[in-house]
Amino acid sequence: MKLNNIKLFAVAILVTMTAYNCSNDDDNNGGPTGPDFSGTYTQQDQMGRPAVNTVFVSSGMKDAFNTTVPSQQNASFQAMFENNLTALSPAYANPGDANALGLDAPTFTGLLATDVLNVSLDGETTFFNPNTGATLTGRALADDVITIELLLIFGGEDFTENPGLSNDNVDANDKPFLTSFPYLASPW
Repeated sequence: MKLNNIKLFAVAILVTMTAYNCSNDDDNNGGPTGPDFSGTYTQQDQMGRPAVNTVFVSSGMKDAFNTTVPSQQNASFQAMFENNLTALSPAYANPGDANALGLDAPTFTGLLATDVLNVSLDGETTFFNPNTGATLTGRALADDVITIELLLIFGGEDFTENPGLSNDNVDANDKPFLTSFPYLASPW
């Protein structure tokens, strides 16, 4: 269900951008016309890493988190993230307990509290690849992001702790991804 919503959103963006950038009117010398962006806009939501905001930001602080620029999120929200992580996960019950990346609760929540998607410009783009050890270096369409987040939160040092909490049991998209742009499978 969640993946279908993401696919629909991606298709809508693709159609919008295609309609905005393409024209059959070869006589139009006035340049492209597009949407009117005048006015006042406000940030409503952030989602660099899916489910992080949902799980770690306390309900009364959602709007504040969503409107805080990422460079200020760690200082403002890391303590809340750590409190919520240690309350949720028995894998961090003792000071110094770490996840499979070797990150203890303060370090891991410091990483999560800045809600951006990191990108590796010179390596593999993946949320997690157990074969290479690449982690949080971007996100490929087929990456099982929610299960990886659950493993890092509940799985302990070797992903074996709390197996009932460490998998969303959705192992693949319901349709294969395309091998060429736009790569997303058709919505239905």
